[in-house]
Amino acid sequence: MFQLDIRSRVPLYEQLIDKLKELIINEIYKPDYQLPSVRTLAQELTINPNTIQKAYRELELEGYIYSVPGKGSFVAPQSHIINDEKVKKMKDTLVKLISEALYLGIDKQEIISIITDAEQSVKGGEIHD
Repeated sequence: MFQLDIRSRVPLYEQLIDKLKELIINEIYKPDYQLPSVRTLAQELTINPNTIQKAYRELELEGYIYSVPGKGSFVAPQSHIINDEKVKKMKDTLVKLISEALYLGIDKQEIISIITDAEQSVKGGEIHD
């Protein structure tokens, strides 16, 4: 499936959230796809089930997944994911990151190139370097 970096300073549950979001956003996991159970994923990744549960809970709060008691966790349809509050937070984060990039000396054209590459990866195109 995927691997987590146990040496990273990023907590394991955050790494898991990021990996699952990436799979959902890139539509590798389609709407209503059943995610692995907490126990199965914990065994596969050899991490504590509480870590998986925490990641799943956060993803559910953010609207990326939903759970059905007795059945498991599933990928939420895209219409449930997109909302005004999330878009506003994302824009605020982007402004901060772009401001920091400009401060560090990354020029505007390089930032635009990065945005173009990200757009291509979401649309399934090839990224150019």
